[in-house]
Amino acid sequence: MNTIDQRIVSCLMANARSSYADIGKVVGLSAPAVKRRVDRLLETGVLRGFTAVVDPEALGWGTEAFVEVTCNGNITPARIRARLEPLPEVVAAYTVSGAADAIVHLRASDIHHLETALERLRGLEIVDRTVSTVVLSRLLERPPTPEA
Repeated sequence: MNTIDQRIVSCLMANARSSYADIGKVVGLSAPAVKRRVDRLLETGVLRGFTAVVDPEALGWGTEAFVEVTCNGNITPARIRARLEPLPEVVAAYTVSGAADAIVHLRASDIHHLETALERLRGLEIVDRTVSTVVLSRLLERPPTPEA
């Protein structure tokens, strides 16, 4: 990925609805040249898609928690993922170093919904124990920048 590609990605991150012509004006390329580069960035996985950024609270999912999950025995990441995927409250999950096997990010409509989701998470046969941290406020959240 070169400097022009980084600038194209920056433009798309600022406004994914920008036209190829508008991006071309910023980076000094024609619209067809920008399209070819965007297609290549998609093919190589630099860009994984285009999406709307929605405030979860506006959709009624304003309560969130991070849960350290310790599993029974030696569990593969694929098996952890397979057990977590059916739970709609799980918005992200990561394998981690340290005492826990994974960190799970949950979103729910309210504290009662969060408690129900935690009970279902704890009820999975792979889970030995959990440690939950409820989010009180979001201090900082930013996307990666192409220049970083």
